[in-house]
Amino acid sequence: MQLLAIPAFSDNYVWMLHDGQRALVVDPGEAGGVRDTLARLGLRLDTILITHHHADHTGGVAELREATGARVLGPAFETLPEPLARVSGGERVQALGLDFEVIDVPGHTAGHIAYHCAQVDGRPLLFCGDTLFSGGCGRLFEGTPAQMHDSLARLAALPGDTRVCCTHEYTLSNLRFALAVEPGNAALQAYQQQCEALRARGEPTLPSSIETERRINPFLRSNEPAVVQAALSHAPGSGADPVSVFATLREWKNVFR
Repeated sequence: MQLLAIPAFSDNYVWMLHDGQRALVVDPGEAGGVRDTLARLGLRLDTILITHHHADHTGGVAELREATGARVLGPAFETLPEPLARVSGGERVQALGLDFEVIDVPGHTAGHIAYHCAQVDGRPLLFCGDTLFSGGCGRLFEGTPAQMHDSLARLAALPGDTRVCCTHEYTLSNLRFALAVEPGNAALQAYQQQCEALRARGEPTLPSSIETERRINPFLRSNEPAVVQAALSHAPGSGADPVSVFATLREWKNVFR
């Protein structure tokens, strides 16, 4: 299996997984890059997976479906380009001979889902849309802090070697905020240097891994003493429980420059 990050818009990635003949893509906000890659590699598009309804994740779905006949799978409770098969947390879907578990991860949107495969060439793989980013998480457009905290905890509990395929190149911006929260985190400092080197070469910082995110992502670390203290220093009296700390971090990130 080959995993490709196809650039779209200014900072999106459309993830493609293929076996040399058939391909699946995740969240094609535009069709052009996908069609070019299919043609260049001589692939047939088999499946389109959608994580949530935002246009930069769905804008290319209709064109790709009509051009290729690919089947489309998406979250059960979101407005999406029909026709498609609806799936929700706890269900399993098969594509390219692989078995994906659907995970409900509300927060960024009310019906957001993720797709997790326990075994792709020896390692797990997660397509998480805009829920978990490297060093960050999605804004809360439709969900609550408690929902997003719970969703991130569900993803953080996956095996540490799980590859995290999120859909935006936000990593360096996220790490600047993470360092404001935890300036003494040595793992975070080293990861920032690694990611800066990748971007200087024009390479994606993704996929990350669950283990990396546990060590460097403040939104997965809302029970760590240094993160709790940073949140309380930023917003005195805001509360030291993990959900309150997460909510403070998310509001802080919204205005961080």
